[in-house]
Amino acid sequence: MTRTGDGKSTANRGGRSARRAVFRHHFPSPFPVTLSRHLLLLLLVLAALAATAADSNHFFALNTGDLKAELADARADDKKALLVFFEQEGCPGCRHMKQNVFNRKDVQDFYRQNFTSLAVDIYGSVPMKDLAGRELSEKGYAQALKVRATPTFVFYDLSGAEIARIVGPLQTAEEFLLLGQFIASGAYKTRSFARYRLEKPDRKGT
Repeated sequence: MTRTGDGKSTANRGGRSARRAVFRHHFPSPFPVTLSRHLLLLLLVLAALAATAADSNHFFALNTGDLKAELADARADDKKALLVFFEQEGCPGCRHMKQNVFNRKDVQDFYRQNFTSLAVDIYGSVPMKDLAGRELSEKGYAQALKVRATPTFVFYDLSGAEIARIVGPLQTAEEFLLLGQFIASGAYKTRSFARYRLEKPDRKGT
């Protein structure tokens, strides 16, 4: 055993170094653990957001781009009407519907049972056919119907006639369900949706 200039034993120093190594081995640095927890939390948040997006997309039927054929399928499936949801990128009202209404299972179940629901981008260049079989783009179709604001909901009866048009988002899922009941029950034939809502004061969102 030797001593350094400060009078401390090199053997003692070696022993302390060994003990510190053992301590680090049994008690690793907390930083990797903290980083792993943050990464796990981020992954969980992203997974939840992805699930919400998938749920809202489930509201819509697969759009073949042929509205005349979609209407024929709706008749064959004994639906009440065809619903076209006009949207555009960056639309706050459209985002509200997708994040708070279309992702509700009760909404999806009711609308899938009663309607064929399709989405159309008012500035989209995707080719499609309208109810008369004419070929045009999504944008051209929206212009032909004079749809300028989004979201806009247009319902067609099974003969292809427009029976209701609602401009702007519905604030709650309950109000959107009420709109569906307004169409499915045939109430649209005798009154406006505004009047129908007043007749249902017990409903949320009215």
